[in-house]
Amino acid sequence: MSTAVAQAPHTTGARGSRALVLGLGLVAALLLLVLVLGLSIAVGAKPVPLADVWSAWRDPDGSYVSTVVASRVPRTQLGLLVGAALAVAGVVIQGLTRNPLGDPGLLGVNAGASASLVVTAAVLGGAAGRTVWAAVPGALLAAAAVYLIGSGGRRATPVRLVLAGAAVSAVLVALVEAITLADPEVFDTYRSWVVGSLAGRPPSTVGSVLPFVVVGLVVCLLLARPLNALALGDEAATSLGLRAGRTRLLGAAGATLLCAAAVAAVGPIAFVGLAVPHVVRSFTGSDHRWLLPYCLVLGPVLLLAADVVGRVVARPGELPVGAVTAFVGAPFLIMAVRRGRVGL
Repeated sequence: MSTAVAQAPHTTGARGSRALVLGLGLVAALLLLVLVLGLSIAVGAKPVPLADVWSAWRDPDGSYVSTVVASRVPRTQLGLLVGAALAVAGVVIQGLTRNPLGDPGLLGVNAGASASLVVTAAVLGGAAGRTVWAAVPGALLAAAAVYLIGSGGRRATPVRLVLAGAAVSAVLVALVEAITLADPEVFDTYRSWVVGSLAGRPPSTVGSVLPFVVVGLVVCLLLARPLNALALGDEAATSLGLRAGRTRLLGAAGATLLCAAAVAAVGPIAFVGLAVPHVVRSFTGSDHRWLLPYCLVLGPVLLLAADVVGRVVARPGELPVGAVTAFVGAPFLIMAVRRGRVGL
């Protein structure tokens, strides 16, 4: 008894120290995000010093620098939203399916958005297929179909969800290929979207996806404790008073909203939803109370950093951010795997 009493203060102190370290790390991550936001506005075909970016932001005067800064702000805002959405959705999907390879494409969201876009372009014309609203319905419907098929009137287990996602994605990909091969105009629309890029999106895109991202983030962040319980298994979670089915449904709904908004806005961007949760988990552990806030901050850091790199290495042109994220994120994930820290 005395030993247990003696160990209790030590355990509490260790937890407090760990929480302090993780809290300071989160502050550092926020500062890094601020720096990357500044670089995203400053770097481009015409570089702008960070000091001038701040001056133009505080006091726009209609000068060339102010015009350049104003034109890059919507792109940076879109990268902030999409990076946060993909990273948070990735960690939630990994937690729900208990699959370390889980990413936003696992629930069929990417394939659903692609199918919705090409069908809209084929029926209403290529211009209609370039809007956010052309991709959102298909992403949501595909995720709903995956959940219904995965549950089959019973409990939606992780294995069933993964298999249902693979089946639905295969059917939708076949539909996309059939339509794009038959209609060159639709193929052009699809090709400009599927590469995954922050460039060329109208400023109104930010306002279109903002409600989806905000609602999805709120839902996912509120599920931090239930996801921790769900990681113990459905039976253990139920014994703790958790309704596993409801948690899985809410988590899938929140992640789907985030994925649908991100994919509809900029196209399918790989690796952010897969790599960021793994990298974060390597130093926070599997506690979603820390995983989710860190992913919320570091997701935009990775995406915007990749976008900046894409502008620098191909001047005066640029590489799509979807092509750069793999090169930026892969080394971090490989390092985590080699150290044996990837897992749930």
